[in-house]
Amino acid sequence: MLNLGAATLEKIVDIDPFVLPADLLLPGCDLRELANHADLLAPDHVDFAAPAILLSLHSFVLRIAGRIVLIDSCVGEDKPRPRRADWHQRKGTGYLDRLGAAGLTPADVDIVLCTHLHADHVGWNTKREDGRWVPTFPNARYVIGRRELDHWEAAEREAPGSHNHGAFADSVLPVIEAGLVERVDDGVSLFSGAEIVPLAGHSPGQIGLDLRSRDGHHALFCGDAIHSPVQVFRPHWSSRFCFDKAAAGRLRQSLLERAAEDDTLLLPAHLRGACGMRIVPDRDGFRPLMV
Repeated sequence: MLNLGAATLEKIVDIDPFVLPADLLLPGCDLRELANHADLLAPDHVDFAAPAILLSLHSFVLRIAGRIVLIDSCVGEDKPRPRRADWHQRKGTGYLDRLGAAGLTPADVDIVLCTHLHADHVGWNTKREDGRWVPTFPNARYVIGRRELDHWEAAEREAPGSHNHGAFADSVLPVIEAGLVERVDDGVSLFSGAEIVPLAGHSPGQIGLDLRSRDGHHALFCGDAIHSPVQVFRPHWSSRFCFDKAAAGRLRQSLLERAAEDDTLLLPAHLRGACGMRIVPDRDGFRPLMV
């Protein structure tokens, strides 16, 4: 558990490690360029021999001001994902048991924040019950960026079920139909000290949560703006799955610069081991310090 001033943070893991060939996740990258940083990157984040990138698929649970906020809901169970065997029709994963081990039931969650609507960020939004998809967190409001939701709703109208492994139909639409979704605009205050910020690039309307405490703690839940620590050393390496690779690279560079300047704790969605990273200047650019 990580203390963030008056808030606490912990991870609920769905899949770890989630291993992707380096050139699948980061097309054109050459991990040999980062051999001098192997002490930091291996073995938790990079398998240089494969070569592969090692990620974690997890939710953050933020306890703050009497609220329980779950940030990103991973892959889920029973979801038809035939193009990704390790996501397809999963059962008995233990995710909800791990939530229970953190002292929580799904009914305790007040807010589910979806940084964006890719399949590995929305899967546990719903669960299979009596042959239908129902909200996993029945008392929560599901907070989704307006631009992100508008984009995928339009895409679904044009080509239903062909996007994001079909996740909209089984993991997003049911919570909309249940009346639990809150569409938010950039700059909206989720609650005191927590502001929705725009992080478009990886997806058309990705959002983050900027958390500032009265005692000076500053953290940014930044979704897939950063996938791996390798991108701290090479900010221009954008993922194959980015909607706008150039914009994603520019955003990442800006986040790193700001984090180094004001000591912001960056909390990417897929970092293994640690919860987040502090960014310090390095002779080659930046270097992450795991927290």
